[in-house]
Amino acid sequence: MKRSWIIFVLFAVAAVISAVLMISSHPAAAQSSSENPVIVGRVIDLQNQPIAEAAISLPTENDESGPSATSQKDGSFVLEVSEPASISNPLTIERPHFEDTEIELSLDQLNQLRQGHSVVLPDIEMDRVIGLAFWIAAVIFAIVLVLIASGDTHNTLATLVGASLLLGISYIGHPINENLFIFDFAGSISYIDWNVIFLIMGMMMFIAIVEHTGIFQWMAFVAYKTSRGKMLLLLPILMLITGVASAFLDNVTTMLLMTPITVQIALSLGINPLALLIPEVMASNVIGVSTLVGTPTNILIGSYADISFNGFLVNLTPGVLIAFLGLIVYSILIYREELSQAREGSEALIKKLEEGGQITQPDHLKKAGWIGVGMLVMFIFGEQIHLLPSVTAIIGATALLLWIRPNIEEMIEAVDWTTLVFFMSLFIVVGAVQEVGVISVIAAWIGRLVGENLFLAMLAITFLSAFLSMVIANIPFTAAMLPVIGFLSSQIPAAENDVLFFCLSIGSAFGGNGTLIGASANMVTAGIAEAAGYKISYKYFLKKGFPAVLITVGLAFIWLLIRFR
Repeated sequence: MKRSWIIFVLFAVAAVISAVLMISSHPAAAQSSSENPVIVGRVIDLQNQPIAEAAISLPTENDESGPSATSQKDGSFVLEVSEPASISNPLTIERPHFEDTEIELSLDQLNQLRQGHSVVLPDIEMDRVIGLAFWIAAVIFAIVLVLIASGDTHNTLATLVGASLLLGISYIGHPINENLFIFDFAGSISYIDWNVIFLIMGMMMFIAIVEHTGIFQWMAFVAYKTSRGKMLLLLPILMLITGVASAFLDNVTTMLLMTPITVQIALSLGINPLALLIPEVMASNVIGVSTLVGTPTNILIGSYADISFNGFLVNLTPGVLIAFLGLIVYSILIYREELSQAREGSEALIKKLEEGGQITQPDHLKKAGWIGVGMLVMFIFGEQIHLLPSVTAIIGATALLLWIRPNIEEMIEAVDWTTLVFFMSLFIVVGAVQEVGVISVIAAWIGRLVGENLFLAMLAITFLSAFLSMVIANIPFTAAMLPVIGFLSSQIPAAENDVLFFCLSIGSAFGGNGTLIGASANMVTAGIAEAAGYKISYKYFLKKGFPAVLITVGLAFIWLLIRFR
């Protein structure tokens, strides 16, 4: 008991310290301590997006190297002029994959600097270079997508191949031809979203403890006992359990635990297990959208667009529930013949489920429950103090490890490092097409297509995301689309409320129900079902899943229209 109080105190202290550090990290705008005049400006591309790492320089009258600066993440720069009397024209801006740009300072601006006054320049636009690096990055990205979609190469290996090719060409090819340069190593890892990496890692450690407590087996027993074997009640309950678990845990882990139990129940009732498994995995992909941590795509979207846990919960949950109800009705209709053939459950089945549905580690489950509640509170209210979800996940996982004191090596091994490497390599591959301008070209094309029409943009993003996620794995697709959605949100006046990011969330996650390769949970379920003797073919899943995509995406889209229009 004493140790539990220590853990709670540490957990609370960590939250308070995080709040203090976050608050203290927002001081008033710093005042320049220099007495020298400065040139202030911002560098942007033709889509009005900031350009970071641009080199700004100003020569002197003696053609010597003068003052220089580098643009920041928001495109801004401050060029300090230490010797105003000697400066000359023009101001030069250079950046790989952009045309060199020269800005002639007016005579008045030069005089202001020489008199010790600072100068503020209007936004400076730079033109993209569509060259060899552009097409190399685009082709490599396409190759990675094909490798992932084919299933012949592991997802992580596919992205590693892409990242290795991009860096290899940049380093080996650049001395031969400067147009072969894409980015250096420092530039490549700058595209890795570490908030996503640490959020996933923290949740993996937390889930590793929860899944060994027997909670899923217990819930399956309770579901069967509550429904008394009546399939019209049992199917929705199993779908709800799977969906809710996927909203807070990884849906792949959820299906890993639920699939064997579901197969056992189905065989005992004399029905095809696919009549329960397919609706379960589709519910997993649908309900998981309602929270920040429910799907990998939401984690990507939330980190990029700075959408909080509450943001997903408030704006998407009603639409998700409507779509879930439609999915239940659809599942009952398409499997009505199989469900009607179910025989009454025997006492032996109930006894078997009860024996397998025991909570094996009640003490661990209780502690995980308390820590889980604490994490949920921090997820919900942490936005008030700018507390990142990744920080909450790491604090929660560490507190639980400290409280339970499991074998730390086993817990670290429980982290799916293969998945984390996949995400890091994926960020590099997507970063390459963003670096060379492929994303900008796509964004400009979609921007011309939808103009400033919010309804048209919502319709295009939602259904395009859904259909493409059926043939392209939704995680790399979402990662590539984020900058595009960011651009459209800045161009369409009524889209500042993140509505297009929510459209992407719905489309990419629900679209995963369309094909067997659309979501990782689908593949996991198919693998376990095939091991039990029930193969889920690509054609079978498409036949059942495509109508489900149309129904769920359509219902959720109606909600988005109501919510944001």
